[in-house]
Amino acid sequence: MTEKDTYKTIDIASEEVLFKDKNSKFFGYAFPVLNEDDVKHYLEKLKKEHHAARHWCYAYQLGTETISYRANDDGEPSNSAGMPIYGQIQSFEVTNILIVVVRYFGGVKLGVGGLINAYKTTAQIALKGANIIEKTINIDYLISFDYKNMNKVMRIIKEKNLNIINQVLEMDCKITISVRKKNAPSIFETFNHLFEIDIKAV
Repeated sequence: MTEKDTYKTIDIASEEVLFKDKNSKFFGYAFPVLNEDDVKHYLEKLKKEHHAARHWCYAYQLGTETISYRANDDGEPSNSAGMPIYGQIQSFEVTNILIVVVRYFGGVKLGVGGLINAYKTTAQIALKGANIIEKTINIDYLISFDYKNMNKVMRIIKEKNLNIINQVLEMDCKITISVRKKNAPSIFETFNHLFEIDIKAV
């Protein structure tokens, strides 16, 4: 069994979606996030936009191999909002994503079953409308070498069609490459065998 080295995420924020139930309005959003600061940023933005709302419930998942997630009911009954939203993240198999559902209370209580359905449905509509893409899990390597070995290194980078994410080309050269996980061991070996060239994961 080959190790999975791809994951699904979204590349841009989704359009706002709206679900209504018994006068309550549920606005749904999906955002691409890479860390908890991104999560905070989007939550603060929505709280400003929807300052009259009653609840800003959300769930997010971060990471590709080590996963961290959080589900927040924001004052709704326990597990009636955050977990149904998170359930949709799992069902669509996406990561590095934040889904927020903003609720305006319409005066009629929905009950826990109604809330679970509303938050789940809103999250589902937001995800259906989002642009889900597949990305590869990459490993970054720093290659260090003297300027005289430049051609040797560049030839391999070109042959293997490697993605350079950073380079400093002086007397001491440093190039950072990003390699798809499944190809990483062979690329590492290729450079590691070369005389006067140092490679390490970063």
